[in-house]
Formats: sequence, structure tokens, C-alpha cells
Amino acid sequence: MSIFKFKQFEVDQTGCAMRINTDGVLIAAMVNHEKPKNILDIGTGTGVIALMLAQRFPEANIHAVEIDEQAAQTAGKNFQLSVFSERLTINHTSIEQYHHAQQFDLIVSNPPFFVNDLKSKQENKSIARHTSEQFFHDLIKKVNELLSATGTFWFVLPVKQAKQLINSGTQFGLYLNKQISLHSDKTKPEFRMIVCLSRSKVDLLTTQFYIYQTEKVYTEAYQNLLKPYFLGY
Repeated sequence: MSIFKFKQFEVDQTGCAMRINTDGVLIAAMVNHEKPKNILDIGTGTGVIALMLAQRFPEANIHAVEIDEQAAQTAGKNFQLSVFSERLTINHTSIEQYHHAQQFDLIVSNPPFFVNDLKSKQENKSIARHTSEQFFHDLIKKVNELLSATGTFWFVLPVKQAKQLINSGTQFGLYLNKQISLHSDKTKPEFRMIVCLSRSKVDLLTTQFYIYQTEKVYTEAYQNLLKPYFLGY
């Protein structure tokens, strides 16, 4: 099904290699900032993260960057059709080439993560899911350029790649503030990390988050987190 209906908006996924997924909706629901005025979503795909952030932060302007042309077009249409359209902007470009006059209070990314693995035969899916080690360096370098003095950078990645990006962040004065370990259930090891970096050195806050209570039964925490967005809750 190409159209995914949320409580306050709809997301058409036509032509998008990376469709709506758990990583994206969880980071959009978990990121935190007191009152962000300018938000940047790097690698927006369908635009779902940007749309959820527009719902969460009604006073913020959200800019989204997407390198894939078809995905950028689809995200742009999703933005235009939403009630948040006046606060959403799509930019069809790579993050390396992206420029903005103002810095951002909140930067969020669900980036590609298969480093140096076998590439997909579908070019757009390959762009969406695969990357190189140089990409992480370039990403954190650009985030450092675009992040305001009191801003936070949130991302979601598999554990190995998350640690790599955390280490890269310290080279630019971006420090680990919060780390959320995502687990399928209490019997499974963490499969993703949601991470918050900022320019401030603070005590690290670590938490665990479990998606399933039992097979196909979501935890109460998962349901409560996504209740403002999903029709089923």
C-alpha cells in the first residue's frame, strides 16, 4: 500500500526506495529540544520524519534534504498536501552541497548505513541504504557547520555505525549526550541506537527501549510513544 495514513497527515510512498520504517518513526517521536525554531531532516525519504516533527513542534520551520530525485518529489507532494505545508521545505540535493543562511536548533537523520557492503541492483535503493565511511565524516562535518551553538543532532543507526559517527563527532566538538538502545524485545540484543550529540559535555543518559512485549504484541511504551501519530492507537 503506497499511502500510509497518520492521525494528522498522510504519506504517499510512491517511488521511494526506503519506505516508512520503525527506525524513522521512533526517532521522530523520541528527539527532544525545548523550543526549536529551525529543524533540518537529512535524508528525508518519504518525508515522514519531517512531517512528524512538524506535528510535534508547531512553531518550528522544517527543512528536509533528499538526494534522490523521485523521493524528493514524493516528499514535496506529501508536504504540500499536509496541514503543515507552510512550515515544510524540500531540498533536492546532497547534504554535502546543502547550504542555509541560518543554523539549526535541531538536526535529525536516519542515514544510509550499509558501509562498503554489496550494493543493491536498484540504484535508488542503493543510494538510500548504502554509504561509505567517508560519508559519515562528511555528514558530521556538515552537521557541525549547520548546528547552532545550543542545537542538538539526533540520528539512528546500527550499533557499529552509530559508534563510528559518535567518534567522528568528537573530532568536531560534538559530544554524546543521550543514547537509546533499541531492542525488538527483552530477549534480543540492541539492533539500533538513537543518539543525541551536542556541543555541550554533559553526563551521558542511556536508556533501553523495547518494541515488542511478545511476538506481534507491541509494548505499552511503544504504543504510548506513537499514539499521537498512528491511527491504531
